[in-house]
Amino acid sequence: MHKTRSESAELAKALVEQLKGGKHKYLVAPSFTSLETVAAIVKGTNIRLGAQDCACEEQGAHTGEVSVLQLKDLGVQTIILGHSERRHIYKEDDALINKKVKLALQHGFEVILCIGELLEEREAGRVEEVCETQTVKGLEGVSAAQLANIVIAYEPVWAIGTGKTATPEDAEAVHAFVRKVLARLYGEDAASKIIIQYGGSVKADNAAQLMAKENIDGALVGGASLKADTFVPIAKFD
Repeated sequence: MHKTRSESAELAKALVEQLKGGKHKYLVAPSFTSLETVAAIVKGTNIRLGAQDCACEEQGAHTGEVSVLQLKDLGVQTIILGHSERRHIYKEDDALINKKVKLALQHGFEVILCIGELLEEREAGRVEEVCETQTVKGLEGVSAAQLANIVIAYEPVWAIGTGKTATPEDAEAVHAFVRKVLARLYGEDAASKIIIQYGGSVKADNAAQLMAKENIDGALVGGASLKADTFVPIAKFD
């Protein structure tokens, strides 16, 4: 819930300019109110347009919600679903998130499915259990063909906005485990191709170490994405 339309436009223009010719895949996901503004700026560039959430129904009397049809109309290509704040502040459960995932896929969107454990779950030794449940239930009914449009984002909740980061080794262990879960569900080939991102206090000074790990394929960046001078160094990591 950051930035007015004019502030979003300023940031989007800076990113378009500074990420031009970059070798990675880039995405910005502004607030709903800024989507149309940013869509016009990133159109035809190497930056994809994402939304932070969508409703679980296609349309109808759902006051305050935003439909996949409305997002498609704005040029949105990717939808982030199951973000930890949606799960823990707004009490979205795996069944609701799964409904959103299937609806977004049905309408041709790429989906970033977020998973991750709370601090008390980590301390109780339940990291793998929590991440497996969220992955399996989030992807229930998703076909092998549809998996090509899924990105998994592992975000340990205790590392979001806290300044704490899972060590590259901790993050890699969970990413490798999630890939094994995906291999069991969809086969080794599909699991090896899927992008699994890390989210949780990613900054310019830890991005390269995280990305160097075999099973960490990208980053879901929070606070550091709010300024070009903190986001661009992450986006351009070698």
